[in-house]
Amino acid sequence: MRAIRRFTVRTVLPAELAALGELVHNLRWSWHPETLDLFAEVDPDTWERVGHDPVALLGAVEPERLRELAADRRFLRRLADAADDLREYMTAPRWYQSLPDAARAIGYFSPEYGIAAALPQYSGGLGILAGDHLKAASDLGVPILGVGLLYRHGYFTQSLSPEGWQLEHYPSLDPGGLPLTLLKEADGNPVRVRIGLPEHRTLHAQVWVAQVGRVPLLLLDSDVAENDNAERDVTDRLYGGGTDHRLKQELLLGIGGVRAIRAYCRISGHPEPEVFHTNEGHAGFLGLERIRELTEARLSFEEALEAVRSGTVFTTHTPVPAGIDRFPAELIARQFGGENAWPTVPVDRILGLGAEDEPGVFNMAAMGMRLAQRVNGVSQLHGEVSREMFKGLWPGFDVDEVPIGSITNGVHAPTWVGREIMELAGRELPSLVERAQGWEGVSKIADEDIWAIRGRMRARLVEAARVRLRRSWLDRGASPAELGWIDEALDPEVLTIGFARRVPSYKRLTLMLSDPARLRELLLHPERPVQIVIAGKAHPADEGGKKLIQQIVKFADSEDVRHRIVFLPDYDMALGQLLVQGCDVWMNNPLRPLEACGTSGMKAALNGGLNLSIRDGWWDEWFDGTNGWAIPTADGVTDPDRRDELEATALYDLIEHEVADRFYDRPADGLPRRWLEMVRHTLTSLGPKVLAGRMLRDYVVGLYTPAAHSARALTAGGHGPVKDFASWKLKVGRAWPGVRVEHVEASGVGDTPEVGASLELRATIAMGELSPEDIEVQVAYGRVGVHDELVHPSYAPLTADSRADDGRAVFTGSVPLQSTGAFGYTVRVVPSHPLMAAPAELGLVTVPQEPEGMTNGTLR
Repeated sequence: MRAIRRFTVRTVLPAELAALGELVHNLRWSWHPETLDLFAEVDPDTWERVGHDPVALLGAVEPERLRELAADRRFLRRLADAADDLREYMTAPRWYQSLPDAARAIGYFSPEYGIAAALPQYSGGLGILAGDHLKAASDLGVPILGVGLLYRHGYFTQSLSPEGWQLEHYPSLDPGGLPLTLLKEADGNPVRVRIGLPEHRTLHAQVWVAQVGRVPLLLLDSDVAENDNAERDVTDRLYGGGTDHRLKQELLLGIGGVRAIRAYCRISGHPEPEVFHTNEGHAGFLGLERIRELTEARLSFEEALEAVRSGTVFTTHTPVPAGIDRFPAELIARQFGGENAWPTVPVDRILGLGAEDEPGVFNMAAMGMRLAQRVNGVSQLHGEVSREMFKGLWPGFDVDEVPIGSITNGVHAPTWVGREIMELAGRELPSLVERAQGWEGVSKIADEDIWAIRGRMRARLVEAARVRLRRSWLDRGASPAELGWIDEALDPEVLTIGFARRVPSYKRLTLMLSDPARLRELLLHPERPVQIVIAGKAHPADEGGKKLIQQIVKFADSEDVRHRIVFLPDYDMALGQLLVQGCDVWMNNPLRPLEACGTSGMKAALNGGLNLSIRDGWWDEWFDGTNGWAIPTADGVTDPDRRDELEATALYDLIEHEVADRFYDRPADGLPRRWLEMVRHTLTSLGPKVLAGRMLRDYVVGLYTPAAHSARALTAGGHGPVKDFASWKLKVGRAWPGVRVEHVEASGVGDTPEVGASLELRATIAMGELSPEDIEVQVAYGRVGVHDELVHPSYAPLTADSRADDGRAVFTGSVPLQSTGAFGYTVRVVPSHPLMAAPAELGLVTVPQEPEGMTNGTLR
C-alpha cells in the first residue's frame, strides 16, 4: 500500500542543544567544514548513513544520544563556539558594507539553485552557478534576496538499465525534511502568493525560505490545498511538463517571485530590492509584474517600462537559439488578455516585448533584454556570440555595439575545493581564500606537500567511485559474486581524467570513442596508463543524449578496460565535488563556441587539476599556453563527422604525448616536477580569476551599483525624471524619421594623407523636430575592408557649431590619423540623453544614404 500523504517528523532538541537547530537551518554548513565536523560528532554512524545530510541526521539520531550530548560539556562548548561563529558571520560588516552608495538590496531570480546535495533543486551548470552566486554574495555581504521554485521531485535521480540505458526516478521531497522554513504572516498563517490564470482560475503558492548564510532564498511551492491538481503540479519537477506547464512555472517564478519578495520584506523588515537580476529568460515575467505595480501607482506604461529597465540586469546563459524559451504568442495573449487582463498593462505591449523575427512566437530572452538596461553574457567569447545572436534587437548598429557585455562566471572555492587544500592554504597563505591577492605565494608550498595532497584526493575519488560502481552494477542486475573485479577498478596511482556534465549533443560525451582502438591503447598503456571517470545526465526527453550515455557505458562494460574507464550514474553535487577534487586532468570537448562558460574546469583548477579543453567559454579567455592544454579545433570544417575525427585525433595525441608523458616523468625522487610546475602556474594564473568572489565584485561594480544609481535617478522626486525620460523617448521615436545626414565635408589632409595629420570634418544634419541636445553626431573611423566596411571602428563626437532656423545644424570635429593602411570614415547620428546606458539603447541610428567624403586610400 502507498501512503496518501508524506511528511517528516522533526526531532525535538533538548534546550541545551537548541543552537544545533540554528546551525542546521543555515546552509552555511554546506561550505563550512568545522560545522560539518560538529554534525559528524553528533552520531558518526548515523551521519554516514544519511549521506552527510544534517536535517536527516536530526531526524534519525536516537533521543538517548541527544540526551547524552546535552550533558556533554565538551560538545556543548564546541556547539556554543560554532553558534557564536555563525552569528558573527551573519552580522559583521564585510566587503560590501564598505562601499559608498551601493544598492540597498538586489533581487536575484533563477529557476534552479545548486546549494547542497541535501537540497536537490538543480539540474546543471545554471543552478550550480546560481548557488555559488548566493554563497559568494553571503561571504562578501552583498544584500541579495534569492528567488526560485521548490520542486517536489527535484530534477531526477539516474540509474542504468542492464543495457546501459538511462533510467529516471523522481523521489518525493518533503519540505519538512529539508533545511527550509515556511514564511508566515504575523498571525501564524502561511503567506500565500496568488496569480490569475485564464478561465477564472487562480494559481496559489506558499513560500519557503532557505537561509544561505546571510542570503535568504525564497522558494515558491504550488502544492497547496487551494489549488486543483493541475496547479498543484506546477512545481512538481524542474524542467518537466509541456508548454502550458512550463509557462505556469515561469509565471510563478517571475510574477509570483516579485510578490513573494514584497511579502518577505514586509514581514522581515529586509530592504526592498533596488535592482532585479534576471538569471536567464525563465524569470523574465518579473519585469511585467513590476510594470503592473508602477502603472497601478499611476505611471503610464512607457514611464513604468523605463523605471523597470533602469534597475534590471539580465544575464543570458545560452549560446544557441534552441536554448531559449519560446511560447506561442496566442498562449501569452490568453494569459494576459480577456477576463485575466491587467487593466493598466495592455496585452499588445506585452506581446511586443517578446516579439522576434518569427511571427506568432513570444521569446522570453527578447523580453528579458527589452526589460533590462544592462545585459551580459557569462564569458568574453559568450558575450561575442550573444551580440551576434541578438543583434536583430538593435538594428542599424554594428555587432560590436550591441549593448551586451560579459562577466565571466566564477566558482565558490569553499564549496568545491578539497579540505586538504583549503587547510594548506589557511596555514601557508591565510589571506588567499576567496581573495584576488596573494596567489603568487603558492610558490612557497613544497612540491612534496602538493603531490601528497593530490594523491590523497585521487585515492578518495577511487574509493568512492568503487562504491558507486558496485551499487550501479547491482542495480543493473549483477550478482555480488561477479563483482570482485570492482575491488581493483581504477588505481590511485594512475593518471586520472574526469569528464562530467550534462549530456546534450554539443558537449560531445562520446568524442573520446571516435577511435576505440586508440582509446584502448591509452587506457592500457603498459608504462603510462590513463583512467577516465565519467558522469552526466541526459534530459529525460533527450533520446539522443541517452544513446550517447549508452555508448559510453557499453564501452566501459568491456572486460579489458572496465578497470580503467567507468561511468558513475546520478551525477550530483556530492559526486561533482569528488571528481573536481580527485581528477588530475579535467577534460572538456564541446563544439566551439557552444559552451557559454563552463565552470567545472575552474573547480578542478582550484584543486590543482589541469585542464584539457577545447578553447571555448572561460578556457578561451584564460588559457595562456602553460596552465593546461588546448585541444585544437577544426573550425570551418562543415562535415560534423570529419570535424569530430580531427578533434578526437588531436585529443588522443595530446593525452599520449604531452599529458601522460609529463605526469609520469619522474626523476629519482619520484615527484613529477614538470607536472607540478604546471599545477603551480595553474593555481597562480587562474586562482584569482575563477573565484565567485571576483565574479560578484564584477557584478556589483559593473552592473548592480550603476543599475541602482540609474533607478534612483529615474524615480527621484515622485518619479519626475522617469516621466521626463519616457516622454523624451516618445518624442525622439516619433521625430527620428526626420533626422538625416545631409552633407559631410572633409579637409586638412590634402591628396596624400600621412600619419600624424588630422582630418577636419564638417557635417550638416537635418534634425527635424529635435534639437542638438537630443542627438549626438559621431564620426566612425578606422581601417576598412575590401568592401569599404569599417572594421572595429573608433567613434568620436562632433560638436554643434551652428544652427539654422530650418531645423538644420552643422557639427564639426577632427579625426587623428594614427596608423598607416586603408582608412575610412563615416558620420552617424544617435539619440543622446544623460540617462541612456548605451548609444544603441533606443535602437535608432541615422547614417548617410550615400557615403560622402569617402576615399579609398592608404595612409603613409
